Amino acid sequence: MQLDYIINSIRKNKQIFKLDFSLKSKTESFTNDLFYTLFDTNISMKENIGHLTKSFQEITDIACTMKNFDYEIVWNKFLIRLPEILKQLNYDADCLYKHDPASNSVEEVILAYPGFFAIAVYRLSHEFNQQEMPLIPRMMSEYAHRLTGIDIHPGATIGSPFFIDHGTGVVIGETTIIKNNVKIYQGVTLGSLQVSKEMKNTKRHPTVEKNVTIYSGATILGGDTIIGENCTIGGNVWLTTSVPPNSTVYHKPETKLKIKKVYQNTNLSNSNTEFYNK
Repeated sequence: MQLDYIINSIRKNKQIFKLDFSLKSKTESFTNDLFYTLFDTNISMKENIGHLTKSFQEITDIACTMKNFDYEIVWNKFLIRLPEILKQLNYDADCLYKHDPASNSVEEVILAYPGFFAIAVYRLSHEFNQQEMPLIPRMMSEYAHRLTGIDIHPGATIGSPFFIDHGTGVVIGETTIIKNNVKIYQGVTLGSLQVSKEMKNTKRHPTVEKNVTIYSGATILGGDTIIGENCTIGGNVWLTTSVPPNSTVYHKPETKLKIKKVYQNTNLSNSNTEFYNK
């Protein structure tokens, strides 16, 4: 029967990848629980950390099949770093509140701002990435990407405080370095000049020094590109070379006035009347 042939063919090809899609939902729940543990004042820290420990073991049992992987060592190192991660995130939330005139409280930033959620998941996933944990850090960051439209690779190095306002369309590549007190708006890309597998272990993305503001739509590319401290990068700027400290870079639009002849028929006359718009 043809159906049996189709089923056997699919089964045979599925064995190549050995995927367990429960890992996706378990990782997303784990990410949410981490966020709530840090910020929800109504939960029991001890109970939640116990629950997170079990969840972490479950996802590592699925994702980390290598014999030398010890989930307890990775988890304990992560827990030791958790207070410092929260300290950084508090700086990030305070920075967003102080510099966005639309924000009314730090609580609003934590509960409602997509930029803050994306930064939080980045900081959490980055710690696992630093321990060379496979797959999970990237799944965490892609979960935040799906929810917020902000794509931050867990391998990026980002100081604190860090500010992303609005955020939709922001892309921050794996080898990007961002120093302290940097502000980024929607549509900013910190990317690579080339896409080549041979560049896997090289610095492909820019370095942004401290106290830099990058406005919406700016694209900054290349591993050798350095944005000097105290710079302002205007909207829609395209950069592939370094910018010295204390600079302002902006895109200068060209506006041309278009003059039209508009012909209009009226009910009062059969003749055409010319109108000029300047």
